Amino acid sequence: MTNDTSITVNRVIDASAQDLFAVLSNPERHAELDGSGFVLGDEKSDRITATGQVFRMNMTGPHMGGDYQTDNTVTGYDKNHLLAWATAPADTAPPGWEWVWELTAQGGDRTDVHLTYRWDKVTDKEVLASLHFPLVAQSQLEDSLGNLASAVAG
Repeated sequence: MTNDTSITVNRVIDASAQDLFAVLSNPERHAELDGSGFVLGDEKSDRITATGQVFRMNMTGPHMGGDYQTDNTVTGYDKNHLLAWATAPADTAPPGWEWVWELTAQGGDRTDVHLTYRWDKVTDKEVLASLHFPLVAQSQLEDSLGNLASAVAG
């Protein structure tokens, strides 16, 4: 589902919410999950365990002129159910875009996974002028769900 300020994709994955959350909450695995090709790897981040935590990622992309780093502030955390973070260029405050992973157990080892990329809180005119949202396409988000499915299967 796409609207003017967010994209949401979902997929039922043959894995428990616990196993999926274990992968999602480990920044070392995020490059493996990323369907956009922007994430290169984490910058020695700890496992995500609470809201307010910040983890740093090494990134690349033409929208930022090549290689760069982001600080990701955890905005939602409910173990095995929800993980969300607001992304910002390193050492800056989040300008308003967010990634939200929602896990709903479907019984057995099946979980409905919703991934939302939202930019509805971006209000800075310079950011809006320099970055053209969405930076990530719906197909790339769907690839991220496929990558998550492969990560827990392997």
